[in-house]
Amino acid sequence: MRVRWLGRVNYRDALALQESLFAHAQDDYLLMLEHHHVFTYGATADLATNLRCDPAQVGADLVRVNRGGDITYHGPGQLVVYPIRSLPGKHGDASPPDITAYVCSVEQLVIDVLGELSIAAGRKAGYPGVWIEPDSERARKICAIGVRVARGATARRTMHGFALNVEPDLRYMREHIVPCGIGEWPVTSLREEGSTATLREVADVVARLATERWGTTDRQDVAWEYEPDFLGLQINERKPEWLRPHVSHGAEVLATKKILRDAHLVTVCEEAGCPNLSECWRDGTATFMVLGERCTRACGFCLVDTRKPDLPDVDEPLRVAQAVAQMRLQHAVLTMVARDDLPDGGFAHVAECITQIRHNNAGVNIETLVSDAKGESTSLQLIFAARPDVFNHNIETVARLQRVVRPSAGYARSLSVLARARQAGLVTKSGFMLGLGEQSHEVESLLADLACVGVSIVTIGQYLRPTNDHLPVVRWANPEEFAHYKTVGESLGITHVEASPLTRSSYHAKRAAGEAGVVAVPVALPVLVRR
Repeated sequence: MRVRWLGRVNYRDALALQESLFAHAQDDYLLMLEHHHVFTYGATADLATNLRCDPAQVGADLVRVNRGGDITYHGPGQLVVYPIRSLPGKHGDASPPDITAYVCSVEQLVIDVLGELSIAAGRKAGYPGVWIEPDSERARKICAIGVRVARGATARRTMHGFALNVEPDLRYMREHIVPCGIGEWPVTSLREEGSTATLREVADVVARLATERWGTTDRQDVAWEYEPDFLGLQINERKPEWLRPHVSHGAEVLATKKILRDAHLVTVCEEAGCPNLSECWRDGTATFMVLGERCTRACGFCLVDTRKPDLPDVDEPLRVAQAVAQMRLQHAVLTMVARDDLPDGGFAHVAECITQIRHNNAGVNIETLVSDAKGESTSLQLIFAARPDVFNHNIETVARLQRVVRPSAGYARSLSVLARARQAGLVTKSGFMLGLGEQSHEVESLLADLACVGVSIVTIGQYLRPTNDHLPVVRWANPEEFAHYKTVGESLGITHVEASPLTRSSYHAKRAAGEAGVVAVPVALPVLVRR
């Protein structure tokens, strides 16, 4: 079992991640997290009776989910746990699982957790969940349980789980809804019952008892607190020989530069000083950065300008398409700055770039390297509908370091974005850096998580510090480590892992796409058309 503490996660992001692990992962998972305020309800919920507020007025989302039960609440101060497991057959491998026994095992897990925290709890006949003083007139519910089990001999996976009230704002359950449709009995929390246990302490007990019952553990946590300072190498530290590229800009590279200047276009290849520029351009691959050169996020590793961005250039998609034609590219990569200032995150603009390239360049494969769109499904669907040949979203680093490396993003959200793209039928790709303080077991766990959400291509390269104001390089990873992680990733089912000190997101992108099943078509003479 792989145990993950994911921090505070938007419900829709967690649901997408659950659904992917439920449908595709071979490994069992125990996802532990908090949610932002959200009301969820099943197919048989009586919202007319049991929803007593306008969710938007109390700062909560309202989400319908594929589970049983009525309306319930998740929010800060509540430990939400999603076991995603493959259950054994009730009478052997070929028989259906014992769903009642599984639900009882989840209830017992919670009862035992509370027991370790000196809170006596039990079951209440006729009412699911875990209760305090269940057989008395003072019965009160402390934990809601709702699970889904796929039926069938080969599909016996579980998802959803339980929500244990540690110290949530109970008004959301006492005033705004009738939780689980149970109006005759109140809800309570560990804090109201006199426990001083923190959410972290409760999560630790849950993880320990769950893995004692259900299997061995690989636990990774998103950092519980923001830790911005850590020691590293000085920026003027001499780089090892394997990080010294030998760049050769021949006539074809200079000609390409002129095409880009004439079209007023920007490539990440140049902006980031990529050491592989000449090799990639000669190989018929280039990465265009669209939506301007200013980003609305300030990641700790990135040199991109963070001043207020300009409005998108409406002519940019056609100019990109024209440049692709003139450069006779076989594999065009579109990347973007994060544009959280735009209602759709800039995704309609990227989708239009895809459309223009397709209309003006027969046979060119298109890869998109995009932001997380803050997890907004409507924005992501714009790219999914445009059908890039490869959908790339970089996760950048291991779970523990997410908060410091990219404070405006999230580990669970990135996994959910990749999961949704895979569910939409796209070839998915991600990448991360070594040298930020990650440990070997954390990298291997990250590769496992990417494999379990269906990622086909992964790039791994060495982090290089842009300036003294950016995160320091903790160490130089040697070429043997990169080779090891390539072997690990591909053994986990990732089709292609491109790993070396100088690897960047688009390095050998055309070859990687081919290995992942993207068919290369000979490039025809372009016919430029404005749609």
